[in-house]
Amino acid sequence: MREYLIRLVRAVAALSLFFVSALSSAGDGHYPRTAWERLPAPENLGWSVEKLKAARDYAATINTAAVMIIVDGRVLDEWGDTAVRYNVHSIRKSFLSALYGIAVSNGAIRLSDSLSFLGIDDNEPSLTDLEKTATVGDLLKARSGIYHLALYEAPTMAAARPPRGSHAPGTFWYYNNWDFNALGTIFERQTGTSIFSAFKTRLADPLGMEDFRIEDGKYVSGRDSIHRAYPFRMTARDMARFGLLFLREGSWHGRQLIPRDWVKASTTSYSDARRNGGYGYMWWVATNGTHLPAVQLPEGTYSARGFGGHYILVVPKFDLVIVHRVNTDMRGQVVTPKQFGELVQLILKARTPDTRVR
Repeated sequence: MREYLIRLVRAVAALSLFFVSALSSAGDGHYPRTAWERLPAPENLGWSVEKLKAARDYAATINTAAVMIIVDGRVLDEWGDTAVRYNVHSIRKSFLSALYGIAVSNGAIRLSDSLSFLGIDDNEPSLTDLEKTATVGDLLKARSGIYHLALYEAPTMAAARPPRGSHAPGTFWYYNNWDFNALGTIFERQTGTSIFSAFKTRLADPLGMEDFRIEDGKYVSGRDSIHRAYPFRMTARDMARFGLLFLREGSWHGRQLIPRDWVKASTTSYSDARRNGGYGYMWWVATNGTHLPAVQLPEGTYSARGFGGHYILVVPKFDLVIVHRVNTDMRGQVVTPKQFGELVQLILKARTPDTRVR
């Protein structure tokens, strides 16, 4: 009798764990597997396919090359060249931020380490002792106070660069390619792995990206700095997987690829980015409804952005990811932030305001 009761208790415990696990998994929503699944009944989640036509029609009037709209982990709508590898431009920084979350969690990198401790410098005019007190955390927030020449930056960035020594490390935000490129150097030195290999092993492969290859990454070198840039080429459908990973707080099919607390920390605002809202660890963050022109987005929204109109927009309140691409390989192909904001507004108008997100 005693053995029977023990077996019964164990069976009940196992069954309880099964149901808890099943409920937890169900609560996490859907994930793509080999390919993206289409949302079978958008209206059941409060989305009107008919109203989305207005967004499609508007996108046809601007330089949009591809769009993917993900709701509940499935494709609500998509159009354009979603399987073409375009340059992601500055979205590379959000990719590297994700890799930093993994490296910090396993102890390979510490946010408190200074550039002096890590042996980071640059060519003449080299870094001052004060500049070398900047930490990895300062660089992730674009608050290093190091205004050395940098590679792969737009003319507007170079024009806005403050004078050397004008701000102490940690005291001032400036969207700074020197910080972002030096972070690439630090990552590779501390982990002993190339950014592109680490991205494939740690993220692309576990996410089941359909198109990404190591050769889709390329280093950019030059005379201005020893710290290389690291642009990626990627398809919209693979970028949507990356966006969904962050929407799911770093979890993928029950596996925690990026620590949950890193996702939260990296998408928290530490600086006033003016008309863009705030800035986290190489992510743009909505603050007080400010994030994009022409549309007001809920708190908790954040985005990765690249030159010319490349976006991964994540709106947790609506269980929504929007990927937007432009063929910036063609001269003059640009979608402005205002145009993208107007497109997002049209997409959101297809959603019933009182819809409950499940």
